[in-house]
Amino acid sequence: MKNTLSSPRNIRLAALAVAAVTAAPLLASCSSSSSGSKDPLAAPKAKSGTVVVGSNNFPESILIGDIYGEALKAKGITVSYKPNIGTRETTYKMLQNGSVTVLPEYNGALLAYLDKTATPATVDATATAITAKLDSKLTILNPAPAEDKDSVTVNAATAAKYHLTADSTIADLAKHGDEITFGGSPEFKNRQQGLLGLKSVYGLTPKSYKTLDVGGPLTEAALKNDNVQAADIFSTDVTIAQEKWVSLKDPKNLFGFENVLPLVSKTGLQQNGVDALNAVSAKLTTEALLDMNAQVQNDKKDPLAVAQAWLKSAGLA
Repeated sequence: MKNTLSSPRNIRLAALAVAAVTAAPLLASCSSSSSGSKDPLAAPKAKSGTVVVGSNNFPESILIGDIYGEALKAKGITVSYKPNIGTRETTYKMLQNGSVTVLPEYNGALLAYLDKTATPATVDATATAITAKLDSKLTILNPAPAEDKDSVTVNAATAAKYHLTADSTIADLAKHGDEITFGGSPEFKNRQQGLLGLKSVYGLTPKSYKTLDVGGPLTEAALKNDNVQAADIFSTDVTIAQEKWVSLKDPKNLFGFENVLPLVSKTGLQQNGVDALNAVSAKLTTEALLDMNAQVQNDKKDPLAVAQAWLKSAGLA
């Protein structure tokens, strides 16, 4: 089995999967329907003519699964849901055995699962590398602009002090590195896709580094309280907007690519379904995903209702 924890993002997804165990039954009950099987891999194959949309066991995956499913329904396709299944190891096998037809994925994390040594330089190269390693029964569709990935994020006070905006890059912060404390996980400190790369790629060497968690509550609290001025925060974290933090651009792609995209069964999805999901990808941005995550996680809205509202606003309902 490939190592699925080869990047900070994959470690974070594993942590989210554990954290979602308590909240998952609530999300599953208000969003589509539960898979209802104690052993997901024992689930029957999808019925002929029915597209089964699955999702991993964290809120964003469930939300995107609802977006995919409702977009397919809007085209007259019969859909059933298997939300909150589990980790990538389980969901990938369910696609292989035909019990799931469509699954929300992230291109970089999927490639790391399939080939931990791959280091593609572009989104297209990432897709090519994935396709080379995928089970022959599966394929990926178009990636969305939306990403959920590591980001260097500064708090509002730091942004104001150094005149950093959403158009600023990590290189702009590097000019002030000797004045800031950076926060992140133990792994981030010693990884190329972390502190080592920030120095070698952008020349960012912070005054000090504070070891916290993987973009979680410890990191968020430290950034909020100005115990650190910059931190590794994931790009669809709803706290960024709440606290008016600024995520800096990564034009040299230090953190790779984590575009949202559908992973699908070649035989289980007809062309009208492919077209419907590619239309979703064409309009799904990181900003839209951030807003929908906030509605679900902060405002406690039903993910299915949030998905339906976004599809309507995007002209896809």
